[in-house]
Amino acid sequence: MPVQRIKVLIAEDDPVVREALSDMLSEEEGIDVVGAAANTDDTIATAVRTKPSVVLCDVRMPGGGGPRATTEILQQLPKTHVLALSAHDDRTTVIGMLQAGAVGFLIKGAPADDIVDAIRLASRGESSLSTRIAGQVIRELVGQLELHDHEAGLRRKRSELMRGVVKGGGITMVFQPIVDLRTLDVVGVEALARFGGKPLRSPSAWFEEASQVGMRIDLELATARAALAGRPRLARGLYMAVNISPQTAVSPSFPIFMAEEPLEGVVFEISEHARVEDYDELNAVLTEVRGRGGRLAIDDAGAGFASLQHILRLSPDLIKLDMGLTRHVDTDPARRALASALTSFAEDIGAGLIAEGIETAGELDALRGLHVAFGQGFHLGKPASMPAGTVRRSRR
Repeated sequence: MPVQRIKVLIAEDDPVVREALSDMLSEEEGIDVVGAAANTDDTIATAVRTKPSVVLCDVRMPGGGGPRATTEILQQLPKTHVLALSAHDDRTTVIGMLQAGAVGFLIKGAPADDIVDAIRLASRGESSLSTRIAGQVIRELVGQLELHDHEAGLRRKRSELMRGVVKGGGITMVFQPIVDLRTLDVVGVEALARFGGKPLRSPSAWFEEASQVGMRIDLELATARAALAGRPRLARGLYMAVNISPQTAVSPSFPIFMAEEPLEGVVFEISEHARVEDYDELNAVLTEVRGRGGRLAIDDAGAGFASLQHILRLSPDLIKLDMGLTRHVDTDPARRALASALTSFAEDIGAGLIAEGIETAGELDALRGLHVAFGQGFHLGKPASMPAGTVRRSRR
């Protein structure tokens, strides 16, 4: 049986080096030079046309260089092998080519026998490194493995910490009153998570950490359970708002959560910033939520286009006006006009409007003048262990 010949493409921007390599390889038994290229685009096109066994590829060609050529060639020709060729032997260059998929790395000026041997090894998918760089690469790889092990250890510690939090360690719930702006009576509370322990971080940082270790849904449901555990202390007739993401709502864990206790008097808040992948899927879940007595609020309305999408596609029971519109609504005509428009819009679709972030008497008076139905903010009541169970503001 005849020995299969090795088809080689030479990719090199220096014409002198390119010609020398072509002349040398043309004299080798069993090796055919099927093409030559001087830049990255020509290398990729020539490789696709000639389908070489091995591409002898210069690292620093014009048009993206060896890493780009290697990546794109291997995507289209997975049986082709790339052998990197460079005048540089720095570790970054070597590692970059190997990460792109090259099976070997040669330094320009290497002996002809070394180049031929490397090509023959590459044609079989076997690795080869110039002796000048092998030690550097090994040290670099060892360093990367040590770094990988260190990062893996940190991830394990972070996951263990998050599992402890999810099981109830360190979660404290506080509740901020939601007030009827006409009567200044408390009508509900929003449950807000606080996390103890170390490191000391904001709630948003904890949820981001949970996302990074794949436990965002677990943490959201843990805080929701902690919130609902406070319902026995809630004054009769008041509702409780709990924050939830669309991803958690459509997860397999959410039906288990819903079955644990009645949802009468529970409002699930979905932020304007939360991305919804499938509105039909989420609406199916919300139908069940409403069937069990729960309601939906869209949080941060007016902060961006997504909030209007959520409102139009999800038909919320409550709309929460973003604090960016509430702030200075008494002195800023533009904010006042937007708040007025959203008030009319909410009334037209039968949703209650809640203004968030009310911090001054002037803002409160302006919102009452716009007939905004409900409000929430430090001027009306700060988050506390259960302020709405005992506190009612007097009429003005």
